[in-house]
Amino acid sequence: MILRRVFLILLTAFSIAAPVIAQPQPTLPQSDLVILTEKGPQRFRVELADTDQSRARGMMFRTSMAPDAGMLFDFKEEQMASFWMRNTLIPLDMLFIKADGTILNIHQRAIPRDETGINSAGPVRAVLEVNGGTVARLGIKPGDRVQHAIFGSPVGASKR
Repeated sequence: MILRRVFLILLTAFSIAAPVIAQPQPTLPQSDLVILTEKGPQRFRVELADTDQSRARGMMFRTSMAPDAGMLFDFKEEQMASFWMRNTLIPLDMLFIKADGTILNIHQRAIPRDETGINSAGPVRAVLEVNGGTVARLGIKPGDRVQHAIFGSPVGASKR
């Protein structure tokens, strides 16, 4: 009887995890990104989601992300942006970034699998997703500047 219960628990756990395991992760272009903060430059290696397909998939089904990694969603031009956490398995901080690289607003510690909309406070060119807690740990705030090629600012430039 105990073995049967253990088997059923394992079978249930696998059936819940199977769709996650079965999802192949696409390869996206990677590049360097720097956020200029009061604490100094904060460096990240980001994946660039710049197609409808890559933006729609985003961070779904991933079980981890390196502490200095992220995903940069490029909309090519400023627009209102809305995100949710459906099928996203890790907590994320979302930075909504204007076309000039200025962080407009931030949503911290988005809850995995939550379908509540998370919106930009105005039109943005891009959204950067990093691990939940990164913004607080590094002291990133609205008004900080993001350096990346999509904003016309090469990484390493010293302007603030």
